Amino acid sequence: MVDGVYRFSLDIFQYADLGIKIGKEYTDEELTELETESQFGKLYTLTLEYCIMRPHSSKEVRDYLYRKTRETKVKTRTGDIKDRPGVSEFLTRRVFERLEEKGYIDDEKFTKFWVETRNQRKGTSRRKLTMELQQKGIESSIIETELAESTRDDSAEIEKVIAKKRAHYRDNQKFTQYLMRQGFRYDDIRAALNNDGDS
Repeated sequence: MVDGVYRFSLDIFQYADLGIKIGKEYTDEELTELETESQFGKLYTLTLEYCIMRPHSSKEVRDYLYRKTRETKVKTRTGDIKDRPGVSEFLTRRVFERLEEKGYIDDEKFTKFWVETRNQRKGTSRRKLTMELQQKGIESSIIETELAESTRDDSAEIEKVIAKKRAHYRDNQKFTQYLMRQGFRYDDIRAALNNDGDS
C-alpha cells in the first residue's frame, strides 16, 4: 500500500533483498523502481512455473516471454473487457537471464530430456526427433551430439511403432508409406516388416 492505496506487491524474498521498511518514505522514482521489481517478481514466478512443468528449449522460453509483452484483453470484476498492457522487453530479458543463470534454461539438458523421453513406448525415428528439436530452436551441433550419445536406434524404435500400429495397417504398402512419413528409412522399414511377417 502506498498512501493507503494498493500500487504493487512484492514477495517475501524481494522485501528482504530490497530492504523494504514499513513507514519509510520513498520518492516517486524509488516507488517506480519497486513497481518494476514487483512486475519482475511476478513474471519470474510465472516463467519459472512454466519451466518446471517440463524442460523447455531456450526458444520456447523466449516465445513464452514474448507473448507476455503483448497486450491482452481481460475481464474486470464488473464484467467489462479492458486492455491490459504487456510487460517490457527489458523485464523479459532479465527473467530469461536469471532463469538461464539458475540452470532452468539449458538447451543441452533439454535435448537430452527430449531424446530420452520422446515417445519411448510408441517409438520415434531419429529423423523425426531431429526435426522436432530443430523446430524448438536447438542448434544442429547439440542435436547431433545428443543423438550420437543416445542408446536409441531406429531398428528398435520401428519395432515399437509396428507393434502399436500393425492392427491399423494390414496392407504392407500402406504401412510402409505411414512409417516413411514417420521418418524411418525404407530399408529399415522393409527389414522390420519382413521380420514382423516371420514372427
